Parts: sequence; structure tokens; C-alpha cells
Amino acid sequence: MKMKKFMMSIALAGALLVAPTVSEATVKMGDRGASVTELQQTLASKGHNSSSNVDGVFGPMTLRAVQSYQLAHRISSPAGNFYGVAGPATLSSLGLSASSSSSSSSNSTAVAGASTSSSSSGIISTARSQIGTPYVWGGTTPRGFDCSGFVQYTFAQNGKSTPRTVAQMWSAGTRVSSPSVGDLVFFETRRGPSHVGIYLGGNQFIHAGASTGVTISNMGSSYWSNAYLGAKRL
Repeated sequence: MKMKKFMMSIALAGALLVAPTVSEATVKMGDRGASVTELQQTLASKGHNSSSNVDGVFGPMTLRAVQSYQLAHRISSPAGNFYGVAGPATLSSLGLSASSSSSSSSNSTAVAGASTSSSSSGIISTARSQIGTPYVWGGTTPRGFDCSGFVQYTFAQNGKSTPRTVAQMWSAGTRVSSPSVGDLVFFETRRGPSHVGIYLGGNQFIHAGASTGVTISNMGSSYWSNAYLGAKRL
């Protein structure tokens, strides 16, 4: 009898170890679906989101709402790695479960022909979480970035080291004829490689612009298409 109880205890412990928990849940910039809608509704009920911004799309307004809630509840701050990402601590504080958040789907890598490796997904997730961060010359933290500082920080958060300057990144990278998600795209805004961003797919890239801060831009626009130098992979 004692042996039977012992075996049942082991089985129960094993089940608990493999059961999904809220710590596995993350809702972030670019996600869509019921989990985002629930997040938006809950933030609105707590006064951190507009009731008109409940559309199931995690965009800039939802990002600001999450950041507002995190600051108010001291969950994260602009210096935190997950500022603007509704991770385990934020979801738990809001009373949201892992099961609802696990159904979210990201559109950041759902592009035909684009790389969908876990490495690039992590890089894109980190990059998107910094949308709205101001531009600061020489900046390398979420308090403010310049273009290469933003790339360096984003890659470092995913275990990859990069050179510090745009020119050094250009020299260190391997040239690719067509960028995949997570590759670096370079531009000549003054003589030589002088601006860098991270390719998102769909002809879009995320970067720290001098006049915009961290934002997403279209490489097909007249300005960026004329300044485009090429793509490289680190």
C-alpha cells in the first residue's frame, strides 16, 4: 500500500513538472488573437488602455498600455528587458492565465520565404518590445538608442555579440542577396554604411531613427530604397 502511494506521488509530481504554467506565457508586439483581445480588455478595465483599442492586435497603443501598467505596478521600467512585453509577471498580476495567452500568434515571422528560427524570433520579439524608445546619440540601453546601439542591445539580449558601430557591423557580416527575418539591413544616409536596422520580412525593418526613435519603416519608400546598401548576416 505504501509503495502504491509512493508511485502515485511520483506520477503526480511528474505531471506537475510538465504542466504548462503562466511562466511560459508571453504576449508581445505583433501578436494577434483572443489572448491579445483579453489583454487589451483587462488593461482597459484597469484604466491603462482605451476601450476603443480592443481589436486583438498588439500594436503601439497596446504596447504603451502594457508599459503604463508595468510602471504603475513596478513590474518593469524602461531599463528592464521585458518592458512592454506582457510576460509571466505582467499576466499574473492582471489575472490572466497561460492557457489564454498561449493561443496568441505572431505575425512578425509569418512571411513567405522568411527565416522562422527561434533565434530570429527572439531577436524580433526583443526589437519590437523597444518600439517607441527615444533616439539618443551613442545610446545602447532602453533609456535611448542610436541605430547600432539598438542592434547591439537586441542581439545581446538573445545571446549574440555584435560590433558596436555600423561600419564595423557592415565589415563583420556575411553578404546575403536577399534578407531573411533577423538579418541586418544597411543604408547610406551619409557617405558609406551609416544606418542599420533589423529586417522583419515583408520589406519592413525595425530601427532606431534619429527623428522617430525605435520604429518600423518600409524599405520600399523613396528615401530608404534610394539609401539601401545591402543586407548582411552576423
